Amino acid sequence: MADDRDGRLRTEGSSDGSGPAGGGAGDPPAGAAAMGGEMLLNVGLLALALLAAYRLYLRWGTRSGPGGAARQNQAAALPRMKRRDFSLEQLREFDGTRNPRILLAVNGKVFDVTKGSKFYGPEGPYGIFAGRDASRGLATFCLDKDALRDEYDDLSDLNAVQMESVREWEMQFKDKYDYVGRLLKPGEEPSEYTDEEDTKDHTKQE
Repeated sequence: MADDRDGRLRTEGSSDGSGPAGGGAGDPPAGAAAMGGEMLLNVGLLALALLAAYRLYLRWGTRSGPGGAARQNQAAALPRMKRRDFSLEQLREFDGTRNPRILLAVNGKVFDVTKGSKFYGPEGPYGIFAGRDASRGLATFCLDKDALRDEYDDLSDLNAVQMESVREWEMQFKDKYDYVGRLLKPGEEPSEYTDEEDTKDHTKQE
């Protein structure tokens, strides 16, 4: 205790707020407040991360359920497709919904991407390209309907960098998927492929 100038006795940390730390007896230490704020921030960040993970699960995780597995098994049982050419209208039949086989075109070449149905199937992230010419979308990194054309797309408005991207995508599809045939221009007649040409082409890809 200390004697003030008026002769009154006061205790350290009394209600007048004149304790040794300069604060009231009930005030929490500054360090504790900082730790509490940091803990709240961490809890908030964890909640946001869990919410994002849950949304991703709802969007993609549930799509690999029994229905998706059945489609993949059905696709795996399909025989290898024989060589043939396609018009745009014929190509659209192979979108994974009307037909379990999935085809798409890149730079005038048609590929069978059925074994990649988890990517190119109706519920896959690139499903918009199934049964369509994917060249423009792949060149411009566009995954919506603006990248699709209902008529034959000659890609003449793409710049040099975009065309190089198309050619790179074409090579990647050649390495990974079966080449089936050409995407026909309007009025172009399909080629007739012999069994020997078909077998030779498939052997080269294996």
